Amino acid sequence: MNEQEFAELAAGYALNALSPHDRAVFEAEWARHPEWEHWVRTDAATAAVLADGVVEAAPPLTMRSSLLSRIATTPQVPAIGAAEAAAAIEAGEPLTPQPEDERPSAEPPPNTSTIQAVTRRNWSRGLLALAACLVVLTVLGFGAASINELVNRPPAVVALDEIESAPDAASATVEVTGGGTATAHWAPSVGKVVLVTNGMPEIPEDETFELWWIRDGDPISAGTFEAGADGDTTVLLDGPWSEEDTVAVTVEPEGGAPDGVPTTDPIVAIPTA
Repeated sequence: MNEQEFAELAAGYALNALSPHDRAVFEAEWARHPEWEHWVRTDAATAAVLADGVVEAAPPLTMRSSLLSRIATTPQVPAIGAAEAAAAIEAGEPLTPQPEDERPSAEPPPNTSTIQAVTRRNWSRGLLALAACLVVLTVLGFGAASINELVNRPPAVVALDEIESAPDAASATVEVTGGGTATAHWAPSVGKVVLVTNGMPEIPEDETFELWWIRDGDPISAGTFEAGADGDTTVLLDGPWSEEDTVAVTVEPEGGAPDGVPTTDPIVAIPTA
């Protein structure tokens, strides 16, 4: 099995729709080629997204029995060998009777079970191919907006997710001088701090908010930011977090404190010890 065949069956594996034989072959190839695992992860994730948007509905109870009944009653072609019949059906070729002098004398004609087995396998592979196509369409089409959002998320949002997912995540909220609140999020294992503000006070256009690490009593600039129209923002502090740092915010001239030293008293001060 090559990688293309593995990718085609990955959708069926994710949907738990492989036959026992195909599943065993698929898992054996997976064990030999662990680098192909991304096909399984992608199809499993897409299947979960598709499932969330589908209304639950039970299939007709007679669907399987009706299909098998139609297969069982399909006229067979007795003048072709079983091996040739199976190969022709799998290849999608018509079942052409052999000339009288070329027909095998000992091999019996294909029985219903043989044709049913091959037909079911082809039908299953066709279904899996359709599922794979749906996966591709979902990823490239309907999922394009979500993927774009994931790929282009602001660094502050990515860092906040990392912090909140860490086992040692911590946060603290304080009131901002002049109105609003500010919440610092940090995690020692991540080494970053994200500040989330709500309702920050308005400041003149020629001023900006500046972030500071207060470390051993000394201020260290951690970048500047502009609050949104409603005073809300999420900002990642520049530089690594150190134990016992205090996160502070001051209002400075546009571009930040000219000498790298705060020119006003902090309107936010949040210890992270």
